[in-house]
Amino acid sequence: MITKIDRKKVRRKKHLRIRKDIKGTAARPRLAVYRSLKHMYAQLIDDINGCTIVAASTLEAPLKDENEYKGNIDAAKKVGEMLGKKAIEKGVRSVVFDRGGSIYHGRVKAVAEGAREAGLEF
Repeated sequence: MITKIDRKKVRRKKHLRIRKDIKGTAARPRLAVYRSLKHMYAQLIDDINGCTIVAASTLEAPLKDENEYKGNIDAAKKVGEMLGKKAIEKGVRSVVFDRGGSIYHGRVKAVAEGAREAGLEF
């Protein structure tokens, strides 16, 4: 009998494998990206102190009020731009990118491109 692959389990395993090597600091935080079916989430995390410096998602005010669908590439790019602007206001320019076990393609790539356009370096 053919067994179905549990994609969530595979993503979690990849994410743990990535996190062994990637650590965020106050000077260079980790840009963690999470995508669900309906929304995109991104945050800058200082792993040493265990705190979130800046966060952005499609559930926040500027994007929430728009009537369009929030689980697409355009919305993901706006989340990246929003995160980049907030990070620069906090004085963060350089980050480490953490794709969260997802493939660097589509919405995850759009968040990265939006953050780069806003001025973040990684």
